[in-house]
Amino acid sequence: MATADERFSIDAYAFELPPELVAQEPLLDRSGSRLLVLERRSGALRHHAFHDLPDLLVPGDLLVVNRSRVIPARLLGRRPGGGQAEVLLVRRREPDLWEALVRPARRLPVGSVVEIAPGFRLRVEPPDESSSGRAAAGPLRRVRLLLDDLDPDTALERHGHVPLPPYIRRPDRPSDRARYQTVYAREAGSVAAPTAGLHFTPDVLERLAARGIDTVELVLHVGPGTFRPVAVDDVRGHRVDPEPFSIPEATAAAITRARREGRRVVAVGTTTTRALETAAEPDGSPRAGDGETGLVILPGHRFRAVDVLLTNFHLPRSSLLLLVCAFAGREKVLAAYAEAVRQRYRFYSYGDALLLT
Repeated sequence: MATADERFSIDAYAFELPPELVAQEPLLDRSGSRLLVLERRSGALRHHAFHDLPDLLVPGDLLVVNRSRVIPARLLGRRPGGGQAEVLLVRRREPDLWEALVRPARRLPVGSVVEIAPGFRLRVEPPDESSSGRAAAGPLRRVRLLLDDLDPDTALERHGHVPLPPYIRRPDRPSDRARYQTVYAREAGSVAAPTAGLHFTPDVLERLAARGIDTVELVLHVGPGTFRPVAVDDVRGHRVDPEPFSIPEATAAAITRARREGRRVVAVGTTTTRALETAAEPDGSPRAGDGETGLVILPGHRFRAVDVLLTNFHLPRSSLLLLVCAFAGREKVLAAYAEAVRQRYRFYSYGDALLLT
């Protein structure tokens, strides 16, 4: 067993991953992904395909998914003087005003104008000095979209790029517009997909319903912090940027009813988990409504809202791996990851899945 100090050392969450196991392409069949099942109590592992999921859950389980939609938030353009510039839109503040990450930041001071396409430019704005402004702190800058004829949403759809994660070492393609998106995505706002949901198909969802497993939705708009490495030795010092979430009244009521009846709540992904755990009352029932979460779930966290977790395989030394280890135990999770490597599972966003029961 790890000591308390070892549990909070980021070095305890390292593992060897052959680079060729990092999935660069999605499968043609979403539900054809592999699914490794880890039984938390015993540590037992079982190998399945994702389309087996309805048979692996129990009638009466309640599935909770994140219906946030990824926006084409990556903008490529030319800065003053002709050099290349890249802008990742992170959070909308007004129809044409965003908080964003810009590169190269030093060569894009306030007032710089980047040309994205004919009739589509953006300008780096001064920071918000008000007490409520977030853009004055950290790496985020404020940028305003300057458009001749298009409205902002149309401009992004036409000229924006899918913000694929940095470990996918290829440019985005038109096919990523649909594939780096869950089939139930509706509310635009994420700059990274809630990837555990990428495996679902309409057929899988129909078979879940036929088996007596209901599905409810919430929204958490995923920010770039999901890829930010843990840069501290003691993970208790790690922070993530707040992300907005919303839990509908119907979802909160369904979860409250399931908990009261002793049925399991199955969270699809770490984003769903963080939203539910942030909003959980002492009995695990969530508060409905809008909020923000900067919750970092570490070993020792007492899960109140989530009984089963479906997730993808995450980066070594990442906050997402910390969450999974907090849920199922570091030794068991790292043993499952080692087995996944031995069995040549595909890792990360376009990779395979792990079900922790």
